[in-house]
Amino acid sequence: MSCSTFSADMTSGLNRFNPTVTVDEYLAESNVLFYLSDALTQLLEHKEEYTHFGVIRYFAEYFSSVKNSNHILFREFNYINATPHNRASFIRVFWRCFRQIGKSGDLLSSLDYSSLLQLLCPDFPMEIVKSAARIVSMDDGLDCLMSFSDFLYAFQLQFYYQEFLDSVLLIYQDLLAGKSPNTVIVPTSTTVEQPPCLTAEENNKEQDLEVDASTLAECIDALCDRIKNSHPPRSCLQEALEETDKVSYCSFLMSLAKHETINQFIGVLPSKTEVLNDPEMDQELDKLIAQISVSPSSNSSGSAVGMLKEVQRKASPRRNIHHRRKMEVESDGSTEETDSSEN
Repeated sequence: MSCSTFSADMTSGLNRFNPTVTVDEYLAESNVLFYLSDALTQLLEHKEEYTHFGVIRYFAEYFSSVKNSNHILFREFNYINATPHNRASFIRVFWRCFRQIGKSGDLLSSLDYSSLLQLLCPDFPMEIVKSAARIVSMDDGLDCLMSFSDFLYAFQLQFYYQEFLDSVLLIYQDLLAGKSPNTVIVPTSTTVEQPPCLTAEENNKEQDLEVDASTLAECIDALCDRIKNSHPPRSCLQEALEETDKVSYCSFLMSLAKHETINQFIGVLPSKTEVLNDPEMDQELDKLIAQISVSPSSNSSGSAVGMLKEVQRKASPRRNIHHRRKMEVESDGSTEETDSSEN
């Protein structure tokens, strides 16, 4: 599966050649100006390096890495969280980097998964991990053990649709408080408030309580009218709520996390039956192992580190624009780097 285009939310029905889409609409929904602003900021922060590197080449590599979803590696959380494409890209990179955990069958805790996420994004917040864990086990305790695939799809739902889920939680809490559908305040994307702070025990207990599924469906449908594309397909939401007369917040999210149509709509993870397979990455790893095993200096840690850097360079063009210049200066006597090594 390839993530060579911007995420489904940004591209569905959005085409710069469509005469019904204005320039302002296209720029706003595609986030082109966001990426252009970030590219300019990075250029100005490392002006001397990138001027020597070549400004045209820099912009070409920056936007190529955005298209190929490698641009989010080791970036700050505010950047990763800023657009649907960035979120989807981060989910995909997390899967590709750590799917071997699933192959080994290891069960990890929330704290373990948080540590893995912070290897890719050092300031990735623990709260999102705990929310994903709550979907899997209805418990956000740090010692709750989860399989990689269960956590991965719960994390995808929680991270990609976090504003929508926060809004659904507010509606759910209003319904629990006994408000009628006519008095429930349906949040908008610009006015959404954070759910009230509760202790972990109070939060878990509240989210296990049930409300009328048809009433919740009615309120969520009104929510979707307001926030447009930042929600799962309505058919999936309706299907999850039609399964039962009563539903809790946690069980509703669990149904959405397991829904294959939602997974396909986001478009970055394979189906759950194929989640441990990644032929492209397996091929890269096999090449790396083969190179290490036949290298005359394969016992040298320097040789292994050099090859790992090569794989890293292929994996992340965006991050490497800055990283490569440092590597060239710090390398042991060789400052050459051919164009072919970057492709």
